[in-house]
Amino acid sequence: MTVRLRLTLLYGLLFLFSGAVLLAITYLLVAHGGASVLMSSASTTPTGQTATTYLVGGLPDGGQLPAAEQRVTEVLQQMAAQQKADFLHQLLAKSGLALAVMAVVSAVLGWLMAGRVLRPVRTMATSIQRISARNAHERLALAGPRDEFKNLADTVDGLLGRLSAALDSHRRFVANAAHELRTPLTLERALLEETVLDPDATAADFRAQFAELMVVSDQQARLLDALLVLATSERGLDRRESIDLAELTGEVLRAAGPRTTGLTVVADLRPARVTGDPALVQRLVANLIDNAAGYNVPGGRIEVATGDGALSVTNTGPAVPPEMVDRLLSPFQRLERTGDDGHHGLGLSIVQAIAVAHSAELTVRARPAGGLAIGVSFL
Repeated sequence: MTVRLRLTLLYGLLFLFSGAVLLAITYLLVAHGGASVLMSSASTTPTGQTATTYLVGGLPDGGQLPAAEQRVTEVLQQMAAQQKADFLHQLLAKSGLALAVMAVVSAVLGWLMAGRVLRPVRTMATSIQRISARNAHERLALAGPRDEFKNLADTVDGLLGRLSAALDSHRRFVANAAHELRTPLTLERALLEETVLDPDATAADFRAQFAELMVVSDQQARLLDALLVLATSERGLDRRESIDLAELTGEVLRAAGPRTTGLTVVADLRPARVTGDPALVQRLVANLIDNAAGYNVPGGRIEVATGDGALSVTNTGPAVPPEMVDRLLSPFQRLERTGDDGHHGLGLSIVQAIAVAHSAELTVRARPAGGLAIGVSFL
């Protein structure tokens, strides 16, 4: 059954119940009210005749009637009782008929009232059906008092706002990914054309061009791998294991030795047991250390610490405007866009996605002296 039909039945049943209770109370009051006993009294008229008067009521205390008048009184009592029973029967029958008629009327009124109550819902449903990817900016904007329908409309508007923001972010992500992938492809084609179209190219020239192509290919592989990790982390966790964050961070630091050449690395690795996907947590730590090493200054410093289910990475580096910090967490956002640094602006966005997948709290703060201070607290 539709909601409107259910509301109509609810309204009708409530009316029938209320009407039946009201009729039952009325019937009981009438049935137990009034007198059914006749009282007779005799009086002498001025002409000397005796007149007998019958009144509805009860006999006075200790009152006695003559035998003939007693029989008349009993007959009248029986007549009064029968008359009252007939009256109650008619009252019950007519009340039932009136209740049946009003049940039909209440059903019609309940149908109309249910439609009136559900009108805002139909309006919102029609508006939502019109909203698509092309006009995701539209909102219900339901006017009226702060009631349940207003709260529902505002909730839907909030959901539409989040969906619109996610759709815009997806569009920017696709455009940026296409741009990042098109750049190495264009470079590869240019290198190939340069070698193929050169009639004097030697084997050494081909080897040099192939070496450059390998570098470009490695950059594409890293970009595709980063995109895959980002998509996987945003999808959620497929596995959860107990991880020693200190041990994992130590392994990542040892593997990142060549990247940190010329930098001072200070590690304070205290035991920190967390639960999560080992591969994703390792990528989170690796991205933080890679980001700290890649965006640093000559002779700079990196501080890494673990403990109490948390990881912190602090590095020196160029000054980061505070308003730029949140943007750095979005895909393909970098302080400086250069085509040969091996960075695609996905490191911190992957860190944020992995942190969200683990329900971890990520804090990013720009240091006054330059660089970033990043902390990840696992719950």
